[in-house]
Amino acid sequence: MSAHTQTHSLTDRVGARTVAGLMALVFGSILVFGVGLANSHTLHDAAHDTRHSYGFPCH
Repeated sequence: MSAHTQTHSLTDRVGARTVAGLMALVFGSILVFGVGLANSHTLHDAAHDTRHSYGFPCH
């Protein structure tokens, strides 16, 4: 039997963190703007109250 070790370089880890950060940014933007601009008053009011609780000015 032989054991295989695999090393990851710093650029691999930084690249993976960058991709994860961008995905989180896109998902968060969809939540804030997609729900915040929805036509349904219930969805809009929920997003509106959440934005105000985080101190995010929306109007």
